Amino acid sequence: MEKPNRLVIVSDITNRQFLETYAAPGRVGLVGASHFIDISIKRAQRSLRADRSDSQWTHAFLFEGIRIDGCHWILESDLDISQRNVRFGVQENRVTKYFDEDAYPTIAILDFNLTQEQIEMVLKAGLDLLGEQWEYSVRELFGTLIAMPSRRLRSRPNLLQKERSLYCSAFVQHLFLKIGLVFSVNTSVKNTAPELIAQTSLPHSAYILKRD
Repeated sequence: MEKPNRLVIVSDITNRQFLETYAAPGRVGLVGASHFIDISIKRAQRSLRADRSDSQWTHAFLFEGIRIDGCHWILESDLDISQRNVRFGVQENRVTKYFDEDAYPTIAILDFNLTQEQIEMVLKAGLDLLGEQWEYSVRELFGTLIAMPSRRLRSRPNLLQKERSLYCSAFVQHLFLKIGLVFSVNTSVKNTAPELIAQTSLPHSAYILKRD
């Protein structure tokens, strides 16, 4: 991760305490999940790291803020499979989704010090995609995995891109483009990996919950 303007690392609190302390509208969340597929995603991002070690990050999302129910809500593009329904694409969820320490042992919250106007623009853009039912693109995710080792390929359009679809970190970058912020220069929107958001040179404060 590029050195942020402010870095706070904690390890002795719960996921719930961390998220409720540092979440705020317009901030970006990163998680490192422990599921099998997430371990593969961590390994696939080795080529983006100078030391070629596994990435810590597998998923990115955007905080919306606290609603009338007293909960923090997030916007994300994800694959959500439960007993009652299946959702592939842009969706809203309570941040309680990430309270499980075993499933999500590592979390980061990045604060880019957005103005209220910028926050509203980013959230509106996300809600527009939610209303338009944009999909989660597994195909584009594979296109990004192909492009990752090559800066030349990352700068070009995703090899497997399709209309009205974005995977998680590409979704967050798409929203931030609405206010002119690019996490990784010379990287196409649909080739934006979670690790590239973590490494951004944009001015920001980073709050990280990391367990040994």
